[in-house]
Amino acid sequence: MFSFGDIIAQALTLILNWDQNLSNIVALSLRVTLSAVLLSCLIGLPLGALVGAFRFPGRGTLTVLLNALMGLPPVVVGLFVYLMLSASGPLAPLQLLYTPAAMIIAQTILVTPIVAALTKQVVEDLHGEYAEQFASLGLRAHQRVSALLWDARYSLMTVALAGFGRAVAEVGAVLIVGGNINHVTRVMTTTIALETSKGNLQLALALGIVLLAIAVVVNALVMALRASAVRAAYA
Repeated sequence: MFSFGDIIAQALTLILNWDQNLSNIVALSLRVTLSAVLLSCLIGLPLGALVGAFRFPGRGTLTVLLNALMGLPPVVVGLFVYLMLSASGPLAPLQLLYTPAAMIIAQTILVTPIVAALTKQVVEDLHGEYAEQFASLGLRAHQRVSALLWDARYSLMTVALAGFGRAVAEVGAVLIVGGNINHVTRVMTTTIALETSKGNLQLALALGIVLLAIAVVVNALVMALRASAVRAAYA
């Protein structure tokens, strides 16, 4: 029976040795997560900006829906995507079940409402400052959205960061649609769950440390970009 100190020491040794298996798991996790966040931003940023900048019938309902979907249960999303991609589902011919693509789809569904709802709030506050100026310039809808997104770009980095945090920590949905297949769909979170259940706490802890390190690095990069932008603005 290993002591707590032994487990930590062995976990750090695994990280320092950085074998091929560990590298593959981390690389796949980042590929799936970053792909999902990118797709979520491509969908959620314009959607949130439109809802935040314009008044239209059903806007209130859409806002409530986006806020509600921020709390989507991952296992429900995983089950929905599984049913869509399974042999009896409408998307069965695509043969995406138990592939990284299925995991990206599930994570995108989970992250997009978060990105859209947070973007809506950021853009809505900003639009109040520019509404009269936009009206005087006679800008079209897409021009307003583009201008607002560009002006709020540093605040929207935080929005993307929230989406990244949601995606990188996901277990339930990716486990259902990915199957946790070794060397195919096994990512950091599902490996941590599996190895913990097997009693292989050294590998689970090593991946946990790597996961936390990635989160810290991404946060630090976003903060550095925002800080450099502030310095440039006052230079």
